[in-house]
This record gives sequence, C-alpha cells and structure tokens, in this order.
Amino acid sequence: MGPIYSLGDFWDMVQRRLFTIACIFVLGCLASLWFAASQQHEYETAEVLQITQPQIAGELAKSTVEGSSARRMQLIEQRLMARGTVVEVIEKFGLYADMEALTQLQKVALLRESVRITGVAAAREGFADDGTISVLTITARMPTAEQAQQVASEFGRRTIELSVATRIDQARETLSFFAGKEAALADQLAALEDEIAAYRNENDVTLPGTIEFRRAEIAALNEGLLEIARERIEIRRAADQAQATERPATARRMQEEAEQQLATLDAQEQLLTRRRAGLEASLQTTPEVERRLGAYDRRLEQLQAELAQMTARRNEAEVGFRLETGRQAERLTVLEPAPLPDYPVTGARKTKALMGAAASLLAALLAAFLQELRQPALRTAAQMERETGLVPVVSIPVMDTRPPRRGLLDLFRRRS
Repeated sequence: MGPIYSLGDFWDMVQRRLFTIACIFVLGCLASLWFAASQQHEYETAEVLQITQPQIAGELAKSTVEGSSARRMQLIEQRLMARGTVVEVIEKFGLYADMEALTQLQKVALLRESVRITGVAAAREGFADDGTISVLTITARMPTAEQAQQVASEFGRRTIELSVATRIDQARETLSFFAGKEAALADQLAALEDEIAAYRNENDVTLPGTIEFRRAEIAALNEGLLEIARERIEIRRAADQAQATERPATARRMQEEAEQQLATLDAQEQLLTRRRAGLEASLQTTPEVERRLGAYDRRLEQLQAELAQMTARRNEAEVGFRLETGRQAERLTVLEPAPLPDYPVTGARKTKALMGAAASLLAALLAAFLQELRQPALRTAAQMERETGLVPVVSIPVMDTRPPRRGLLDLFRRRS
C-alpha cells in the first residue's frame, strides 16, 4: 500500500492532503448536484395485446392469410416505426415540445428508442416452432406519465388497425387474383368453343352430340328402305297372281293400281335414299380434321379442369375474405390497456447526488494517495524503523517560522 501501512498513516495523509481532498470533493459534489438536477424523470407503461385464435376452425373455413404471426408482427412493427408514422404521433401529442433545439430526425430517433414492442411465443405443439405469438407488449417511456400512457395506447391502437388492414388487404388481393384468373379462363374457354364451332361449320363437321342421333336416324332410314322393298315385293307378287288367276279386265285394273303403288314407293325410296346419303356425308371427316378436333377436345378439357380448379380456389378466397372482414379469423385484442404510471422508473435525484458525492470522496482520496506515491518520504520514526530497520535516537519536528494566517484557506495551505 505504499507509504500507508496503518490507520495512523492514512489519517496523516488525509491531514497533509486535506486541501487537495477538499477541492476534489467539493468540485465532485457540485458536478453531481448539477448532473442530478439536469436529469429528467421518465415514466414507463405498457399495453398488452393478445392474439386470439380464429372463431371458426381452419378445417371448415380456412383463412387465406398465410405466414407466422411473428413474421406479420415484425412487418407491422417496421411500418409502425416508419418515419411518417412516428412524426404523426409526435405531432398528435406534442412530444418533445420543450426541446426546441432538437431537429425532427432527432425527435424521431428519441421516440423510436422510447418505444419497445416485444412478443411472447405461444406454447409449442410438438417439437416444431411455428413462430406463433400469443401476447404482444408495447412499452413506452416518456418524460411525463400522461405522455407515456398516450404513446403506448396510440401504438397499440395503430398496431391493431395495421393488423386488420394488412390481413384484409392480403385476403382482398388473393380474392382479386383468383377472380381475375377465373374470368380469364372463362374467356379463353368461350373463345375456344367459338373457334371449335367455326371450325366445324367450315369443315361441315357435326357436333359430337349429334353423331349418335344421326347414326340412329340412318338406321331408321335403312329400316324404312327395307320396309319399302318388302312392300314392293308383295305388290308385284299380288299383281302377278292377279294376272294369272283373274279376268283380263280385273287383272288390268289391279296391274294399274300396283304400278301406282310402286311409283309411290319409288318416290319414297328416293327421298329416304337422298336423306341417308346426306347423313352419311355429314359423318365423313378427313384424318386432318379428326386430328384437329382431337386437339381441340384435349384443350377444351384442360381449360375446363383449370376453370373448375380456379373456381374452387376463388370460393376459398372469398370465404377467407369474409372471415377477415367479419373479424372471425385471427385478430389482435387489447388484453391490458396502458395504465397511468404512478412513479418514475428513473432513480431519485437525491440518490444520484449522494452517489456522486461518494464517488467524489473516493476520487479525492485516490488523488491524495497518488500524490503520496509521487513524493515518498519518511515522515515518522515508525516509518524509518519499518523501512530501514534503524531506530532513530531523536525526532526533530518541522518548525514553521511563518507568521500565522487566519482563514480557512490559509489553514488548509498550512496543513498541506
């Protein structure tokens, strides 16, 4: 410990360096008082928001807003801490109005440092962490209790509004996307059907639904032609029989009737034959036409499948949009409103001043000790005996021949 080996040595050092100790102590106390007086009290409060689960099970009506709640809250926090939003809050409540020297950017930085948004993860299901948040805490620390409560409540309100608006916008965009895709596919399908109809008319091709009908009509025409052939045979047989058995006049009359009936049957046969030929011609197509029609059919089936899929997704998106607009999906609610703080969270000024005084005293004693180390000297017989092992015979005190001075400053100088 250098020249200090006992309490007496310490006390002698204090007496010798009393002026230095007093000056440093007084200056330190003044600095501590100024620092404590310049410190401003800060009040802190927090608003707690709860992330509630959807009112309808996801298996029955699924929301179209995907992603973990932690990621969505992070995006909302970034929008809350944007410069425009922070400036709106500062202007709304008149924050930092007494700090006219601060620029707008400095005020924005102060408010960002004064507001904290923290989340509490929800209980895990199994071993996977799905990033779900159950509670969101918004903490504000401001110079006054009213401002702390106002800022915490304002950020909580804006958080809820941003969450609702973000979810609704995402659901609306999803619905608009699938509705647009559905309309586009419907237009493509209608255009393809018109193209197929025009191609069939151009190549004189019947529609697929009428092929079976025309084939059935051809079969009926063939049966009609067979029936005409049977009737013709019966008429000729009857005429031949009458020619052989009846009298000439009767046979001639029956022959004339048979010829008339045969003429009628010939006319019917020609009509049915022409109709059958027309139907058979309408059913005949070339290989190129068949290939083109097959490609059209495949494209038509593909568009119909895509349209059905888009319609199903559009229905799901519409259900999700209704859930969001009806606030029946995941949402934020105020669990604990921000209370008005009763006491500041910063330390008392008196405590800071006392701590500064104690630190000043320690600094003064340290300075005095350093001065003793810089100017080592054997000042007492005990120190000489301890350092050299020699016992002094006589100790002659230092005699101050200067006239005595009055005053506290002179006393300190004389003692030093």
